[in-house]
Amino acid sequence: MKLVFCGTPEFAVPSLEAVLAAGHEVALVLTQPDRPAGRKMELQVPAVKQAALAHGLPVMQPEKIKNNLELRERLEAIQPDAIVVVAYGRIIPEWMLTLPRFGCINVHGSLLPKYRGAAPIQWAVANGETETGVTTMVLDKGLDTGGMLLYRKVLVEKSTTAQQVYPQLSHIGAEVLVESLAGLEKGSLKPYPQDESQASLAPILTREDGRMELAHRTATQVYDRWRGFSPWPGAHGIFRGKRFLVHGMKPVEVADLAPGELALREGALVVGAAHGTAVALEEVQMEAKPRMAGAVFARDFQVKPGERVD
Repeated sequence: MKLVFCGTPEFAVPSLEAVLAAGHEVALVLTQPDRPAGRKMELQVPAVKQAALAHGLPVMQPEKIKNNLELRERLEAIQPDAIVVVAYGRIIPEWMLTLPRFGCINVHGSLLPKYRGAAPIQWAVANGETETGVTTMVLDKGLDTGGMLLYRKVLVEKSTTAQQVYPQLSHIGAEVLVESLAGLEKGSLKPYPQDESQASLAPILTREDGRMELAHRTATQVYDRWRGFSPWPGAHGIFRGKRFLVHGMKPVEVADLAPGELALREGALVVGAAHGTAVALEEVQMEAKPRMAGAVFARDFQVKPGERVD
């Protein structure tokens, strides 16, 4: 096939590499503009752009695409068989959806229709799912509502973080994408509708999603959200009027602490959660201070019995 590939972060790179290895022609790569990032606000080049240039592929980085006449003329001149979209970070306008004969083929990091939206991997882990996966679909005007092509499941262990799931799904997604393109080309694969009754949303993450809310969530719920939301927005609360960040934790069998109450138990810093559960805080950080082991924090900050994290 003649393809246009749309993608931005590292998650999309295996898919680009896979379609090239399968013999497809990538006539153009679309990715987001280079942007300043980090403490020094140095200009960061998207991972997909780096991969595309390494293969000598033409790249465009439009700031906007909906009413971009130059982009539209370029794509109409290419007349791609399909437009592949993997973590591009842009809403695809209707004129692009209808341009290719096979449509815009998307690799989505969940088992649709569950977890439609911007952060499917994070929310699946944060909600304690024991399996997730990838789905290929033909994009339509809705939010991840298009006809499905193929999917593949993966198990999520109770200690697995979203960061660990990302690379796994990116490579599986690349394999499923190549299978989907082959099926479309042969005519053996047709999109089929999603079951709307099973749909759920995975909205873009906010800083508030990292609040532990120990009075309302059990230790398992707090732990699962930390697994899903690390490194950002992570897990945090308020201690002595300042932000208190938790970089490592695990549920423990301690039943005598009120929600938010801190204590040392067998050399570990433990905090109470809802319904008589508790979490060991393995690595913590006070705002503007260095990270440290929970037990070291309790000693250095002289945590007193009854003190709380809110």
